[in-house]
Amino acid sequence: MRAQEYAQRRATLMNHIGENGIAVLAAAPERPRNRDVHYPYRQDSDFRYITGFNEPDAIAVMVPGRAQGAFIIFSRERDPQRETWEGRTIGQEGAVDAYGADDAFPIDDIDEILPGLMEGREKLFCAMGADPDFDQRLIGWVNALRERARAGVKAPLEYVSLEHIVHELRLLKSKAEMACMREAARITASAHERLLGVIRPGLYEYEIAAELHYDFNRHNGEPAYPTIVGGGANGCVLHYIANQAVLRDGDLVLIDAGIEHAGYAADITRTLPVNGRFTGEQRAVYEIVLAAQQAALDEVRPGQHWNAGHEAATRVLTQGMVDLGWLSGDVDGLIESGDYRAFFMHRTGHWLGMDVHDVGDYKVDGHWRELEPGMVLTVEPGLYIPPGSAVDARWQGIGVRIEDNCLVTREGYDNLTAAAPKTIDAIESAMQAARH
Repeated sequence: MRAQEYAQRRATLMNHIGENGIAVLAAAPERPRNRDVHYPYRQDSDFRYITGFNEPDAIAVMVPGRAQGAFIIFSRERDPQRETWEGRTIGQEGAVDAYGADDAFPIDDIDEILPGLMEGREKLFCAMGADPDFDQRLIGWVNALRERARAGVKAPLEYVSLEHIVHELRLLKSKAEMACMREAARITASAHERLLGVIRPGLYEYEIAAELHYDFNRHNGEPAYPTIVGGGANGCVLHYIANQAVLRDGDLVLIDAGIEHAGYAADITRTLPVNGRFTGEQRAVYEIVLAAQQAALDEVRPGQHWNAGHEAATRVLTQGMVDLGWLSGDVDGLIESGDYRAFFMHRTGHWLGMDVHDVGDYKVDGHWRELEPGMVLTVEPGLYIPPGSAVDARWQGIGVRIEDNCLVTREGYDNLTAAAPKTIDAIESAMQAARH
């Protein structure tokens, strides 16, 4: 992402803040994995969105109208000894030259400098509640100013949620963001497609996950979320991540996996027959889910409300449950009562972006939000019949979910992940061809 992209985001954000406000945003902390070892560092999405800065121990400050410059970074100083072990630190010079900061100071100097930047500002924009320790530091800086009120020092009087503003900005993707998401979708779709020639009875779920992770890693990415590979009844567990079971002949395997590439996520689910052929029961369930997904996709367009896709998919799925004999009664009544949730218990999608379950309100003023060009969402209906369900045993253990990533366009939508095969004929043809 070019530096100008971040500068434009900050300019937009500072227009919202106004010249009587100041915004303070903290980087994500490092998190210990075990003794003397941290998890691989992952920056807070809001912090990265605004700054592009990818180190811990950093705080970004935006002071609209400040004569010396509005964008300030507090970060680690260069330290040759630490860099011997951990690699090069960005430092203050790098924060200015590479990340567009107007001023940059050592993080250890923040207690002396930040209160002065807050002085005279009426509103403090921050992410209260995200990090209790940082909340206390913010309150301490404000209180230090308030203690000097008799000397004419004015402290911010109001705390304002910075997250709401930033999340509304993140909801509508720029051209540069769309390009990142297209690439994440392309890599992920290719990885899923390659599995059609890999999957066979006797492999373990973790071996399939490893194939996906190989593709993600070789494209300089990582899993955007814990990879789900659920064979047989494990596919009925919505967030199954154990990935320890063997894939059995005659079962389905549900695979939900996506890359995080250049800070943006993809999120694809495909459900495949382990031996390359769907059984009659598996085919029947799969065709209902595929039809439900298409019904939901048909509702993705500007001006349509967010929930329309879910409503369309739910109607198709509920009718399918009646047709297969799992439920009895009128479809409208079954939807109103919620009886369909015995086999379809989740929403049909979510926002997608820097986070796999990305930010942005789904309702505005109590009403479902209307879709706009630049929004990216998933469309993912499913049906799940775990063992012990109150249906004939021949259906039990079948779990099917089909998920694609859609960019809302002026004309409708662009399915970013369409390259991953999902029709029964395409799946069976590819899997059978790989076996000969």
